[in-house]
Amino acid sequence: MKTHAKQSIELDHLNLTPEAKTEVSDLIQSLLTQAQNELKLLEAKNQALTLELAHLRRIRYGAKSEALSQPQLSLFEEDWQTDVSAVEAEIEQLPSIAPQKPKRERAGRQPLPDHLPRIEHRHEPQSCQCKQCGSELVKIGEDVTEQLDVKPAEFFVHRHIRPQYACRACETVVAEPVPPAIIDGGMATPGLLAWITTCKYLDHLPLYRTAQIAAREGVTLSLSTLAEWIGRVGVALQPLVDRLILHLLQGRVLHADETPVAQLDPGSGKTQRAYLWAYRSNDFELGPRIIVFDYQTSRSGKHVQNFLNKWQGHLLVDDYGGYKALFSKTASPLH
Repeated sequence: MKTHAKQSIELDHLNLTPEAKTEVSDLIQSLLTQAQNELKLLEAKNQALTLELAHLRRIRYGAKSEALSQPQLSLFEEDWQTDVSAVEAEIEQLPSIAPQKPKRERAGRQPLPDHLPRIEHRHEPQSCQCKQCGSELVKIGEDVTEQLDVKPAEFFVHRHIRPQYACRACETVVAEPVPPAIIDGGMATPGLLAWITTCKYLDHLPLYRTAQIAAREGVTLSLSTLAEWIGRVGVALQPLVDRLILHLLQGRVLHADETPVAQLDPGSGKTQRAYLWAYRSNDFELGPRIIVFDYQTSRSGKHVQNFLNKWQGHLLVDDYGGYKALFSKTASPLH
């Protein structure tokens, strides 16, 4: 009522008819009501976001009895971190409806790696004269900030041009041979094969997703072609695997373990259990750390016997019975 009376007083200074004053007063009252409703909505949204942010932070930093278990936390870690950042961004975008608390200072971010190439962007003023007095500006320093960028997978083509020359005297044709390739006559370079192999075995991307990445760049790679390349890369790398095994078995102390993996049963549409046997060198011995994986269809102890063959030394394993035959009197002298 006081606000309405104040508005009426202010309207008295205007040369308006009584009907016009009434319309203007009603319009002001309508705008005031609308503004109050919008303010209530903003307050409710701010309160909801604040509660959601507090809940997410309690999951992350709360007591162990209130927090998720470690496997659950690992499973949803990316999601709740994304949610926290999104909620904080939404709160920052809301109009100021209450005194803002000072932002908590965060620890400084780690510097970007020195080995990354730098692209400099210099932002010079449009004029070297002072806008206030017209005098010449003098450089007294510079502020440098760095942002991390990435270039998506970039496909390009190597063209091998082999001019052919002929000798008129003896009718001999000369041309340089084609550079050696992992796949004879194939279009894939070692770099492309390395990228596909890294996507599959290090980044755990199925081949069809790798094909989708290539398709976004206008490159068509069929699943059958990718699968064939992976198979041929495995054959080409076999000498390297044999060499790693040779160096591994020169150690006097080895670690061994096995883990089940699901293997597709062709024709049945189901999976069956296979095993990945891992053999690792010891950290206290000289030389590089080596880990060799041996893929087998069962957990039989014969697989570890065949792998180690006549190796002798100290083998560190768990209590699985498949290793016990290695320590028998008739087997190789392991400890």
